[in-house]
Amino acid sequence: MSPVAALRTPLDTDLSGFLAMLQRLDVPCRVSEESGVQVLWVPGEALAKQVRELYTQYPQGDPQLVIEPPRQDAPSLVQRLRATPLTAVMLLLTLAVFAFTWAGENLQTIRWLSFTDYGITEEYIYFANLEFTLKSGEWWRLFTPMFVHFGWLHLAMNSLWYWELGRRIEARQGSMMLLGFTLLFSLVSNLAQYGFGGVGIFGGLSGVLYGLLGHCWLFQKLAPCAAYRLPPGVVVLMLAWLLICLSGLVTVLGLGAIANAAHVGGLLVGCATGLLGGWLARHGRRTKA
Repeated sequence: MSPVAALRTPLDTDLSGFLAMLQRLDVPCRVSEESGVQVLWVPGEALAKQVRELYTQYPQGDPQLVIEPPRQDAPSLVQRLRATPLTAVMLLLTLAVFAFTWAGENLQTIRWLSFTDYGITEEYIYFANLEFTLKSGEWWRLFTPMFVHFGWLHLAMNSLWYWELGRRIEARQGSMMLLGFTLLFSLVSNLAQYGFGGVGIFGGLSGVLYGLLGHCWLFQKLAPCAAYRLPPGVVVLMLAWLLICLSGLVTVLGLGAIANAAHVGGLLVGCATGLLGGWLARHGRRTKA
């Protein structure tokens, strides 16, 4: 938003009290000297008009002045879905695949979305390798395992986290950036799981989620912004869960096999994009300043 001159006053006018009031009200502003007058700049004409009205009432500032923000009704679910369409589409696709695969129990339908193709006999499952899959032109398999979930709990947890983290990134960096991150994190996490675990049936948004988490976490460290400010303890909780899964305790307790390599792969590439994005955002701010 372009800066607008809200006030022009003589050089001998003391604006210190008024500027202190603006700072307390979190109004972004700066003062410069031009042609023998001091100019108060703010971003946008709407804010400039409000600052002029304040100056007519409180030219010396008022330490007791507090402006209550207007109350706004919380946006409805439909409004939130419209505001972040890609996040909504991803969740709808995930739910559709969940129904199509009978909650992850129909191996015949999962076969078309698995990382590599496989055949089923009465006693065994025969898997193709990645080289054969790519030569067959079935490139979609590099990404589609993220839509496959095994059971309602698996679906619910991953969907809630994608809703939370995906909306933040889509609101801050746009739908296309979220799409790029989702595909990138899915690709890396799937390749990591295949590389460390070999052929097999695995799926879920978990690898993508750890990528989104790492991105928000380190982006916020370098270029603080409200969108990526996660609630206290979220990062610690997610990292602690990752360590518990890596320890093998979850599998020992009979809660199912965990695609640990996918989680770690997603987290690492997400941290990398967060570092890069945060550095670029921070550098951009300094350049503008």
